[in-house]
Amino acid sequence: MHTDSLRSITQNTYALVLAGGRGSRLRQLTDHRAKPAVPFAGTMRIIDFALGNCLNSGLRRIGVLTQYKAQSLIRHVERSWGFLESSLREFVDIVPAQQQHGEGWYSGTANAVYQNLDLIRETLPDYVVVLAGDHIYKMDYSRMLAEHVARGADLSVACLDVPVADACDFGVMAVDLEGRIVAFDEKPASPKPIPGKPDRALISMGIYTFSAAFLLAELERDAADPKSSHDFGRDLIPGVLDRARVYAHRFEDSCVNMVGDRPYWRDVGTLDAYWEANLDLTHVVPELNLYDESWPMLGKRRTGPPAKFVFDEAGRCGMATDSLVSTGCIVSGGKVRRSILFDGVRVSDGALIEDSVVLPRAIIGQNVVIRRAIIDKRCVLPDGFTAGVDLEQDCARFHVTERGICLVTADALARC
Repeated sequence: MHTDSLRSITQNTYALVLAGGRGSRLRQLTDHRAKPAVPFAGTMRIIDFALGNCLNSGLRRIGVLTQYKAQSLIRHVERSWGFLESSLREFVDIVPAQQQHGEGWYSGTANAVYQNLDLIRETLPDYVVVLAGDHIYKMDYSRMLAEHVARGADLSVACLDVPVADACDFGVMAVDLEGRIVAFDEKPASPKPIPGKPDRALISMGIYTFSAAFLLAELERDAADPKSSHDFGRDLIPGVLDRARVYAHRFEDSCVNMVGDRPYWRDVGTLDAYWEANLDLTHVVPELNLYDESWPMLGKRRTGPPAKFVFDEAGRCGMATDSLVSTGCIVSGGKVRRSILFDGVRVSDGALIEDSVVLPRAIIGQNVVIRRAIIDKRCVLPDGFTAGVDLEQDCARFHVTERGICLVTADALARC
C-alpha cells in the first residue's frame, strides 16, 4: 500500500486500550494496582507496549479504558504519555468507568467499549483498533489495518499459533484457506488444533480491527441482547461470523520483534510468566529487543541521578553482572546477578541478589540474600533477611509459585 494511503488510514483510526483488568493470577502483585500498571523491564509498565505500538504505528488518537484500582495506571499514563499535541488531533485520553449506561460497571470487553460509544462518535474514525493493555509484544498495527482495508473486512482478529495445552486461556479460532474465520470458541476446555498441526492451536491475541460503522451497529445489537454476556470473544465475534466479513490477521505479518521465525508475544498473566519475561531481558541476547531505536518502546523515564556502584574491597564490592539497573539505584557493597533493579532501589553491604526482579524504591538491608524472587515496590528488607533460600520458611511467610518464585510484598512483610 502507498505510504500516503496508509497514513490516511492510520490518521482516521481510533485506538481503544482495554486496561481495566485486575490480573488476579498475579496474586498480591495486583492487590493495589491493575495488571496493565504492573512495572516491567526496569523502566516501563505493561501498558506501555500497547501505547508504544500505537505511536510507532502512526495511531495517535487513543483512549485508555480503566476500571480496577486504576489510580497508579492513570498517574503513569498522564505523566508518561502527555506529550502528544492535541492541536494536531493527537491525544491519549484516560477514561475511568463512568456507568454511562445503567448502574453497573463493565460486564465484558464489548460492554466496556459500548459504554464509551460517545468517545468513538466524537472522534469520527473510519476504523477502530481495540487492544488488550496487558501483553508484552511489539507490533505494527498499521500493517493489520492495511490488510483489513485491502480485504474489505468488517472485523480483523490478530492471531497466533500456540501449543494446544496453552490455548484454553484464549479464544481459539478456525480459518479457511483465505484466512476468513469460520469458528471461534472462547476459552474452550479442549481447544481444537490447527489442521495438520495436532499440537498447535490458533488463538486470538485480543487485538481487533473494526470498520467503525460495523462496530457501532454490532455493539448496539449486542447491548440489546439479554442473553449476551457482552464480551467480544464469547458473544460478539461468534455471533457475526455467518453474516460479516471476519478475517484472521497473522501476527507474524506485523510483528516487529521476531525470534528466528517466531514472533515474540508474552502473556505475563502469572507470576512465573512475569518473572521469566523480565529475567529474559538479562540474557546477553534477549528475545525481546528493547534497544531497537527504529521502534522505541517508551515508558516513564524518571528524572534522577544515574545508577551508582560503590566500594571495591575484599568482601565488600558493589557490583552488578548480567543485570538491568535503573535510574537512581545505589548498589553499596552488595552483589547483583541476573536481576532487574527498578528505579531507586538501594542494595546494602553484603547483600546478594540473584535471578530476581526488584520493583521501585525497595530497600535491601545488609547481608540480605534474595534468589528467584519478586520484591514489590517500596519493600524494606531488614538486615539478614532471606528469600529463595529456605522454601519451607518462604511458604510460611509469602506466596511461592509452582516454579518456586517467591513474591515478597510490603503487606506480607508487615505480618512477619
